[in-house]
Amino acid sequence: MRRISKLTRVAVGVASLALAATACGGTSGEGGGDGEKENLGLAIAYDIGGKGDQSFNDAAFAGLTKAKDEFKYKTADIEPTEGETDADKEQRLASLAKQGYNPVIGVGFAYGPAMEAVAKDYPDTTFGIVDSVVEGDNVTSLVFAEEQASYLAGVAAAKATKTNTVGFVGGVDIPLIHKFEAGYKQGVEDTSGGKVKVISQYLTQTAEEGGFSSPDKGKAAAEGQIEKKADVVYQAAGLSGQGVIEAAAKAKVWAIGVDSDQYRQEALAAYKDSILTSALKDVGGAVYALAKSVEDGKPLTGTQTFDLKVNGVGLSESNPQYAEIPGLKDAVEKAKEGITGGQIKVRTE
Repeated sequence: MRRISKLTRVAVGVASLALAATACGGTSGEGGGDGEKENLGLAIAYDIGGKGDQSFNDAAFAGLTKAKDEFKYKTADIEPTEGETDADKEQRLASLAKQGYNPVIGVGFAYGPAMEAVAKDYPDTTFGIVDSVVEGDNVTSLVFAEEQASYLAGVAAAKATKTNTVGFVGGVDIPLIHKFEAGYKQGVEDTSGGKVKVISQYLTQTAEEGGFSSPDKGKAAAEGQIEKKADVVYQAAGLSGQGVIEAAAKAKVWAIGVDSDQYRQEALAAYKDSILTSALKDVGGAVYALAKSVEDGKPLTGTQTFDLKVNGVGLSESNPQYAEIPGLKDAVEKAKEGITGGQIKVRTE
């Protein structure tokens, strides 16, 4: 019977990380009966959209960069291929483990089946998966309370809107993105007393249809919502979200970014004045935390939950206009206290 590790919350900060975990396994890259190998360091395999999405994948790359700079070891980051199968993902993960990379992290829930298949063949390699829970003694599931950050985004949207209509654009119609929508809608409703309408749209039913990788789809969806008087549009759509931000900037309405602080993303600099805030998800901190645990010889295990209480999610304040909207900052701070104190229970669907 598999040993079930205790659920551990991990605090991720810029200056320090409080790592709470049970230890298991070693730190070598040994696996598949090939004998012990030198640990080459952290490797990540990107989700759809790849590096350069200014969001989810780039956040993971920031964690890899931090680990590489601190631990002075080799790293690897591998792009997905268009139309790839689970078998392709299995081959990618197995190749990284066989070469001696440790830990090996799949960025995104799509790596779930592949990781479940591969991890058991490399028992001395620590595997990590972002946004999914995979069972395995040597697998660490890095999951987030996206609904909490989205609730804060909803609070901000309700305070910023002048038309009493706001929008939500989800990349793919799946449970993970439902969490973003649910939290956002609840934040809007609680803050406005039901006076602000939320228009929601999902770009595709499956990731293979491009919901996370098509800025043109995001732009078209946002334009449709703006035509219906939405003057704040929140996107949880990966690379497609860049199209949402572009549409908002063109129409001179607010966009709310996701995962990374998109106001600070160089590729989005032309639109940054229209990015009111971003619902943050510290994917980079989670990636770094797992790398550090392996480097320290005490690999994290089981499910690691990154929520508002441990600063694993949050809301950015980089845009100076964020502080200028009457009541917005105070309302967000009050909501944070309510969530972390348990008075506000945020929905996930």
